[in-house]
Amino acid sequence: MSESTGSRHVRSLTGAPKQHDSELGSISRLTRDSFPILAGLSIKRLVLEPGSIREPHWHANADEIGYAISGTVLISILDNGSTFSSFTISAGQMFTIRSGSLHHIENIGDDAAEIIVAFSHERPEDFSLHAAFGEMTDAVLGNTYDLDASAFAPIKRDTSSPAIVKRTGPAVIPDTAGFNNPHKFDIEAQNPPLHHPYAYVKLARSQFWPSLEHLSMYSLTIADDGMREPHWHPTTAEMGYVHRGHARMSILDPDGTVDTYVVGPGDTYFVPKAYPHQIEVIGDEEIHFLIFFDQPTPGDIGYRASLSAFSRPVLAATFGVDLETLPEFPFTPNDPLLVAKRNPTDPVD
Repeated sequence: MSESTGSRHVRSLTGAPKQHDSELGSISRLTRDSFPILAGLSIKRLVLEPGSIREPHWHANADEIGYAISGTVLISILDNGSTFSSFTISAGQMFTIRSGSLHHIENIGDDAAEIIVAFSHERPEDFSLHAAFGEMTDAVLGNTYDLDASAFAPIKRDTSSPAIVKRTGPAVIPDTAGFNNPHKFDIEAQNPPLHHPYAYVKLARSQFWPSLEHLSMYSLTIADDGMREPHWHPTTAEMGYVHRGHARMSILDPDGTVDTYVVGPGDTYFVPKAYPHQIEVIGDEEIHFLIFFDQPTPGDIGYRASLSAFSRPVLAATFGVDLETLPEFPFTPNDPLLVAKRNPTDPVD
């Protein structure tokens, strides 16, 4: 749907050109090269068929945070200081991996696994273990592992990356893989910190997930009688992925132009720091957004609380009306973030 709007703030992630596409799965990415407005964030959709593996790799310039849409995967991580982790992730759960940490993602279930991943850089750089081995000679690798150089002759090596590979035989799952892990967060099991009959939000930020350093995410669900109030994030960019439903958004650019568009499943949008925007449901279905931020604890300023910061004469002068004409705005010391729809939805152009 976003392709027809021509909006510079929106791209389709599911419709993006695939970095990898085979019977093993697919990888679609939106970086600054394909989505020029991106800054400090980018996004990837990873689909793994049963038995497929996102090969061991690391990112040179970006942390990552992932959300499982479907399936069950095993994630193994080697962090700084020879710290190992291995754990499972299922639908509605999340993981985070620091920049430079070696990791793999392996589908250990019977169905396809789909994962949405955000990065803390608009152009993340990848290195694969396959390519890293291809860089070195047989002799160097033999010295590293105290083996004869000839031991590496049968292994075909180059500095390319297959991205997704196929496992032979059953998955090897550590007995501890189901335990809690600092890299893992069960966001959909969280009791929503903000909950209303018309909308609720679950929060993957450092307050609840201390492992986060450069990223966070909100799982936002809004019914047709709710709305994310107009707001802006003073020091935080926002990148959203539409999982379910259709919504209308409006963003104000600094030149005074208003970009209003409709997003649907598979779309990604980006809002730069401090740009005012809002989200409302279109139709009679609820929406579910994964909203990523480039800070571990994002903040915002809402329209509702903003008017409580000024006197009525100041507001009357600002809007060019008499005091008697000025609406009776409710005093709001703390922004609600989510509001109910009191009025009919504006027609969709």
